[in-house]
Amino acid sequence: MRHPAPGWVPKVVALDVDGTLLDWVDGNEVMSTAVVDAVRRVRAAGAHVVIATGRSLPGVLDAADMLELDGGLCVASNGAVVFDHPPVELVHTVTFDASKAVAQLLEHVPDAAVAVEEVGTGYRINKAFPEGEIQGELVLQSVEELVAEPVTRVIIRSPDASAEEFADLAEGLGLQGTNYYVGYTAWLDLAPTGVSKASGLQVVVDRLGVDAADVLAIGDGNNDVEMLRWAGHGVAMGQAPLEVQEAADDVTETVERDGAVRELSRWF
Repeated sequence: MRHPAPGWVPKVVALDVDGTLLDWVDGNEVMSTAVVDAVRRVRAAGAHVVIATGRSLPGVLDAADMLELDGGLCVASNGAVVFDHPPVELVHTVTFDASKAVAQLLEHVPDAAVAVEEVGTGYRINKAFPEGEIQGELVLQSVEELVAEPVTRVIIRSPDASAEEFADLAEGLGLQGTNYYVGYTAWLDLAPTGVSKASGLQVVVDRLGVDAADVLAIGDGNNDVEMLRWAGHGVAMGQAPLEVQEAADDVTETVERDGAVRELSRWF
């Protein structure tokens, strides 16, 4: 684990959303007032607050509203999309041909729901997802139509499989040309090779004129590992899986105990 140099203060704070800033209680998003207050202190001190999440652009804007963030650069879709707001301006997008990977996966989970991102609006889907899991406008299409053109992101969701089964499946298939992240349920996110929250944040710091060494990053999921390793100081939430905690420089409290607030209070 690395420790910041004496006197180090973050110039950029990169924050995951789900499981870091907000919790899900009985199917509802819950963000404490302490989180909103802590983020306000960070901004008052002159640091940049950057949401870095697997959420698509509409979901990021929802989180920004909850945080009372009135603008700034954001990393969406696990790094495949970087945008500024308001008004929304796409700064950086990366697409890939997902057709082969999706076909491979559906051979093994033919009943899966598939979603591809329509940047800025929502998703095109082959069937309904569980309520509240994806945000924005949803358009129904066949799988063939979904992957006919390059996309920024694909989600594969199977209600009957476990996260472990999905992880084993993805690893066994190899999925050439893609990067993938497994969620806490049978949720698989496919992204272009080399794309992660870290690559998205590199675009952000380049635009801001700072370095990765100036970044404090906080997250809890497998899609946060690259970000936590990349940042000057990476902090895992207390409920994060062991491999995520091992990628971080420090571990804070759980989301239920406002671990992000505790970490931000160390610096601001």
